[in-house]
Amino acid sequence: MVFVKEESEEDTSEPETWRIKHEEPETWRIKHEEQGGLMKIKEESQDLNEVEEKHKDQKDHDANGEKSASCSIQITDVKKTFSCSQCGNTFTHKGTFMKHMRIHRGEKPFICSQCGNTFTCNKNLKDHMLIHAGVKPFSCSQCGKSFTQKVHLKNHLLTHTSEKPFSCSQCGNTFTRKASLEKHMLIHAGIKPFSCSQCGKSFTQKGNLENHFVTHSSEKPFICSQCGKSFTSKGYLKIHMSIHAEVKPFTCSQCGKSFICKGSLRNHMLIHTRKKPFTSSQFGKTFTQKGCYKDHLVTHTS
Repeated sequence: MVFVKEESEEDTSEPETWRIKHEEPETWRIKHEEQGGLMKIKEESQDLNEVEEKHKDQKDHDANGEKSASCSIQITDVKKTFSCSQCGNTFTHKGTFMKHMRIHRGEKPFICSQCGNTFTCNKNLKDHMLIHAGVKPFSCSQCGKSFTQKVHLKNHLLTHTSEKPFSCSQCGNTFTRKASLEKHMLIHAGIKPFSCSQCGKSFTQKGNLENHFVTHSSEKPFICSQCGKSFTSKGYLKIHMSIHAEVKPFTCSQCGKSFICKGSLRNHMLIHTRKKPFTSSQFGKTFTQKGCYKDHLVTHTS
């Protein structure tokens, strides 16, 4: 700030002093305006910084949002399924699919060191080893029968309830388990993936093929401990043992007659339904049971 001294003939010391004092408020005002301007610039700079920070945060948020969206798209992608060309079963994991294919190829790389039985996967071998160890932790509360695996107990419990919730849409046969129904449906579809290497006969189930193999060797390794009679399969021996135990768990719902095996009950039910699926090609005579049909055929050949 510049002070200009006015030229006057009179002594101007006091007025000059007064003028300076008088201009003090103006000086303060200028300084205040200068300071206010600086404060305003600082405030504007601060506001600008806040705007930039908000803009940066918004960009980061958008970027994170895009990443999250990308992740969610990857998560919701449809998983690839592996389908078996032989039986039509589908799998979500390649490892499970590869294990399944061993069944069709007849591969059993896991061998029991005690009895020589072979298995397609390690888990089945571990479950089998419980038999040798005599471990049967799962017991039936109704009959006391014990099992090595929980799934076997569940299947067994259905025999006490006689419930068969799974029904075939084509022939009306009912089953206690979904797996049994699926195997049964292979019959209607005409799918027989298990073939005998010696005679070429094919089967819908692996167990049936294994039982068939014994017919070529004429071996009957399963022997009854009570009467000495031998059988080609463990299943036949179990049915036979029911005769000694006088156990007939399969009962007809219409007449109350009971049978030692499911197959006998199924044949018996044909009497009530009056179905005769076995027909003679020569005379057209029909029979309810295959055994009667075979006996009839003998009369034509003799």
